[in-house]
Amino acid sequence: MVSPPPGAVARLRVGPAPRPLMGSQGRPGPPGNRGPGEGEGEGGEARKLQDARVVRGKRRKGKGKADAGQGGRGSGAEGKPGPQRAKPAAGPGAEEGARAGPGREGGGGGSAEDGATSTVKRDEGSVGAGRAAQGSDDGQEEERRVRTGRRDDGRPGRAQGRGAQAWGGLAGTGAAMAAAAAEGEAAARPAAGPALWRLPEELLLLICSYLDVRALGRLAQVCRWLRRFTSCDLLWRRIARASLNSGFTRLGTDLMTSIPVKERVKVSQNWRLGRCREGILLKWRCSQMPWMQLEDDSLYISQANFILAYQFRPDGASLNRRPLGVFAGHDEDVCHFVLANSHIVSAGADGKIGVHEIHSTFTVKYSAHEQEVNCVDCKGGIIVSGSRDRTAKVWPLASGRLGQCLHTIQTEDRVWSIAISPLLSSFVTGTACCGHFSPLRIWDLNSGQLMTHLGSDFPPGAGVLDVMYESPSTLLSCGYDTYVRYWDLRTSVRKCVMEWEEPHDSTLYCLQTDGNHLLVTGSSYYGVVRLWDRRQRACLHAFPLTSTPLSSPVYCLRFTTNHLYAALSYNLHVLDFQNP
Repeated sequence: MVSPPPGAVARLRVGPAPRPLMGSQGRPGPPGNRGPGEGEGEGGEARKLQDARVVRGKRRKGKGKADAGQGGRGSGAEGKPGPQRAKPAAGPGAEEGARAGPGREGGGGGSAEDGATSTVKRDEGSVGAGRAAQGSDDGQEEERRVRTGRRDDGRPGRAQGRGAQAWGGLAGTGAAMAAAAAEGEAAARPAAGPALWRLPEELLLLICSYLDVRALGRLAQVCRWLRRFTSCDLLWRRIARASLNSGFTRLGTDLMTSIPVKERVKVSQNWRLGRCREGILLKWRCSQMPWMQLEDDSLYISQANFILAYQFRPDGASLNRRPLGVFAGHDEDVCHFVLANSHIVSAGADGKIGVHEIHSTFTVKYSAHEQEVNCVDCKGGIIVSGSRDRTAKVWPLASGRLGQCLHTIQTEDRVWSIAISPLLSSFVTGTACCGHFSPLRIWDLNSGQLMTHLGSDFPPGAGVLDVMYESPSTLLSCGYDTYVRYWDLRTSVRKCVMEWEEPHDSTLYCLQTDGNHLLVTGSSYYGVVRLWDRRQRACLHAFPLTSTPLSSPVYCLRFTTNHLYAALSYNLHVLDFQNP
């Protein structure tokens, strides 16, 4: 910086203020920050020095904060031109500013040397003002980037450099700046990119709803905002309803609202491709015919004449070894049981029905049939049971009427399976098919009268081992004839609308469905579990769970969106589709 010659203050003459030079950004420099003794003469050497400083000022970008105390480099913290009258500044430049006060008030009329010196000082003030203006522009740009959660290196964060002081003046404390940056990262859209991303979210949802799984997955890899946007459940509902075991019924009801739809679609791909990890949850020393039920994070399974309740660990693929509860009361093996209204209703080989309260030790058992009770169901406070003694009976669940039979139905055949309609108006029985009538018959729940029978072409001995209602007008059945049949009561009761044949001609002991496209069956040999897509005829995948020396039927099947559980003679198996 050029210093004024001695006695320059004394030689200054009062006159009109000189016209300010233009800064590096085309803005006038602040008059209060000019150097002392500014004259009006402009020499060639001073002009070259000014041009060199202007070029250097243009090259330096991001040096936003002006230094008001040193030689007049702009006066504002935001890099804006200073006021018309310079304010006193602290620091080394304050004394020079005080000595140069008379020169600021008046114009320069001294010698050529004084004029050149004044020009040099004025050049420095103009360059400082230009840098301050450039700093203001950089500060505003940095503020915009911080508010949208972006930085030049692609990462969200606070403004950097001297231009960050402008952002700090707006945002306040450092904690507020960090909070604003985090909020911008989570919700702000990308400022650059195709105009498509600047459309309203409703239109984007409509456009993206036509994409398939692969396209949505690639779109989520573009940026953070699109990753968050493509995780919306609305985009994945259509895909999930067409997937296997995604938690949606055929009518579109979401049964697993606590799990994001996108995560369920990911696991659904493993079900479709048959990717899983096999494990064993429980083992028994002697052969059993177990039955099981799932409720929330608990598993209920029968072993001999007991029913044990276990709690799942968080991974869902293992159990706490110590049972939560043990429910007893039968003298012989438990053949079947259901969960209803915080009760366990069990059917035993001793011909008795047991009613257990889950959260207490209350247990009631009463004689129901003359021979073993093979099946039982309970809905709406009504219990129905089927027995080997060729009868089906209806019982109330009310505590004051336990053991009082409402209806006794002569089925003329051994009853292997039974199910109550969701409308609570009827129930269906599956028998051994040893007579001259269909093994599937529907009875009125209130009167006990026969309403209709399903099918007319069953071969002798084609007993129905498992039957279940999927809706008030549709049901599924399987049994000794190696077929799974799908019945729709709205079309015809004489013939099923769909059927799937077991490839190895094995008896089908049990079946389960997700209420949409997935169907799971358990075979009689080698513990084979089969997955079926109901939109296809052929089996998707088969999982043999036992070897030749330990061949066992699959007595019971249950599954969630992540795991499948199969109860065999000696083990309880799990197929983990979440972590294959």
